[in-house]
Amino acid sequence: MLRQVPQAAPQDAYADIDFENNAQRLPLVLCLDTSSSMGGTPIATLNEALGQWARELHDDVSLSASVEVAVITFGGTGVAAWRGPHVIPPGQPGTPFVPAHQFQAPSLVASGVTLLTEAVELAMQIVAARKQELRQAGLQYYRPQICLMTDGLPTDTQGQLTDTWQRLVPVLASEQEKRHFRLYAIGVGGITPQGLDVLRALAPAFHAQLQGFPFRELLAMMSASANAEQKGAGDEVFEKIFHQFRTQRSAWEP
Repeated sequence: MLRQVPQAAPQDAYADIDFENNAQRLPLVLCLDTSSSMGGTPIATLNEALGQWARELHDDVSLSASVEVAVITFGGTGVAAWRGPHVIPPGQPGTPFVPAHQFQAPSLVASGVTLLTEAVELAMQIVAARKQELRQAGLQYYRPQICLMTDGLPTDTQGQLTDTWQRLVPVLASEQEKRHFRLYAIGVGGITPQGLDVLRALAPAFHAQLQGFPFRELLAMMSASANAEQKGAGDEVFEKIFHQFRTQRSAWEP
């Protein structure tokens, strides 16, 4: 079941915004597959990489002041939004975005089904909600980035393959044409050609298949993209960053 975006009560509307930091914000969503196929080495590698990335974010002066990180996972029996290391209970007020200098990585467990469609929809919802919060607070922001990582095909809540992801294609195309956010879609591990076709349809310009699980390198690519966004780079710069990331994959294969 698709989770609702946590809505802040009026008195808490700006509780998660640091007014003393006037830096232009850059919302970044990590949309991560934690279904059962990610069990074992993949989920362990992901957890280790997220922890290392969090430490690097804290040490990066340029990113720590502006980047805000939210994590969405899809596995188990549903989709979850995380605020740092903690799952946000349904209906709890507040945003899942955490300033980079405060971000702590969650400890993820692999189980269940691959609700990719619902996860991407939730990612779009929390991005839209955060942009509204920042506007209401009088703060500017760079184009948000959503990074989707999966090793499988989308399923329903019963684990059956589904084509509901197709409803995302025109929505994502329209949203990105309007520059509302930028989506990266990464297939990892044993993703099939059919799975990669789904990612290609969702993110025609920014999709890739990686053998193995080079999560640390992927997150480094996201940091490079964030830096480029801060500098007002054009789309060609992001295409170059992503091309370099994609073509280096052979060096990361186990």
